[in-house]
Amino acid sequence: MGLQIFSQLALTCKDPIATEKWYSKHFGFKRARVAKLPDGNQIVFIKMEDSAFYLELFKASEDSPIEPAKNDGYNFPSVRQIGFKVDSVDEKLKEMGDDAKITLGPLDFDPWIPGWRTVWIADPDGLIVEISEGFKDEENPPPLEG
Repeated sequence: MGLQIFSQLALTCKDPIATEKWYSKHFGFKRARVAKLPDGNQIVFIKMEDSAFYLELFKASEDSPIEPAKNDGYNFPSVRQIGFKVDSVDEKLKEMGDDAKITLGPLDFDPWIPGWRTVWIADPDGLIVEISEGFKDEENPPPLEG
């Protein structure tokens, strides 16, 4: 089997260009491709710099049938949030200014993972974005059972 990597996450957006600008401004994404579709719409691919990870931005053709997520995301099966690691949560929030629509936090998780600190914000479409600092892998995590 060939190399397998997590390559993309597709987002359906009210305004894909506003969403593109937000992720580009705050998380270093750059436009990689625009695919014109037969119906006149387009898919905008933005790539995280120095990685193989893309966000695929589709224009919404319907209103959401559910309320936007709150706090750290939905509690039913869905995409709960997407996350980014930063050197400092406080500095990132300061840098984002009014574009950081906080939904929960910042919270410290020292009792579970020393140094881990997180805040959750909403992107222009209400998708929850986690910004965290200090998360480290467990040295010897328990094996998957069953």
